[in-house]
Amino acid sequence: MARILITGANGQLGSAIKQLAEEFKPFHFFYADLPELDISDSDKLNKFVEGSKPDYIINCAAYTAVDDAESQGKKAFLINAEGVKNLSEVSIIKGIRLFHISTDYIFDGQNYKPYTEEDTPNPQTTYGKSKLKGEEYLKNTINSVIIRTSWLYSGMQQSFYRKILNAATQKSGIRVVYDQIGTPTYAPDLGRAILEIINRIESRKTVFTPGIYHFSNEGVASWYDFAFEILQLTGVHCIIKPVESDEYPSKTPRPHYSVLSKNKIKKTYGLHIPYWKDSLKKLVAETF
Repeated sequence: MARILITGANGQLGSAIKQLAEEFKPFHFFYADLPELDISDSDKLNKFVEGSKPDYIINCAAYTAVDDAESQGKKAFLINAEGVKNLSEVSIIKGIRLFHISTDYIFDGQNYKPYTEEDTPNPQTTYGKSKLKGEEYLKNTINSVIIRTSWLYSGMQQSFYRKILNAATQKSGIRVVYDQIGTPTYAPDLGRAILEIINRIESRKTVFTPGIYHFSNEGVASWYDFAFEILQLTGVHCIIKPVESDEYPSKTPRPHYSVLSKNKIKKTYGLHIPYWKDSLKKLVAETF
């Protein structure tokens, strides 16, 4: 029975994995988040790992406040880089396989076709730079899988899905940018993919293959498209106006194009990835 430690267990992805645990009963899960476990504290991390003795760690812990990171860069690097370094070190010492979640923000968003794992990172934000630094601590290790994802959402209050619904029910009209292109990623789809990979490794249907991989739902959308679909599926009546990024106040630049190629992860681990609108329909059916 594989033992799996989930760090950052109270966030969108960690919470999704908790809900999926019943589907993967051969696994024994350990869930940890602040203040119980701070991955930037190497001593506490080592003690927690010694107590739980995981075979796998899925690192969902991250500093994700993109705008705030510009003024709190030290904190962002402490969690997104030094914390990942601590995870890497204890994983190597203990022979643990580590799945680490990274982001499309490590790219500059100037591409015109889906980013592959071989494309050169060029982060434009402190958040993106901190996440790339975390990747650099892992990329040459033999026990780590880095999964870059984009536009992660769920039914939780801090997600784009909830923010759009809350705004649409409180206002007669909302503005959403249409010139940022990517793919929404439903947190349970990413969580299920990681657990399915582990399940296939444990059942010897595939082999553990370290490296960098991309995962998002299939398809392409703008933030406007995403918001429009949310309102269409929920039936919430609100005028939604498409605007350019320049018209929307933000402390930091967002990638204008961050579609990720999933060919590598699908080929290596045999995954089927749902289309983003189909996953959104599931969420609406469950929460609205």
